[in-house]
Amino acid sequence: MKTMTAEKVSTKEQLKDIALDVTWAKIAQKYFGKSSSWIYNKINEVDGNGGKGGFTEDEKQQFKGALYDLAERIRRTADDF
Repeated sequence: MKTMTAEKVSTKEQLKDIALDVTWAKIAQKYFGKSSSWIYNKINEVDGNGGKGGFTEDEKQQFKGALYDLAERIRRTADDF
């Protein structure tokens, strides 16, 4: 019998489809009140000292909300065009 294991997909891999179209520094500032280096470290799953890091569960939910908000703003802009 085959056993299925859940393989963790990196944050960077999850964001690859939109990575070049989004200004992460603006998202860090607008939705988190943080710097661009902070969000790049989170996306690259490193901490400020080069160790293992990433988003906390609360930050993941906040990031998800930020992406939903951005998507809705883009949708409204497109509809008004």
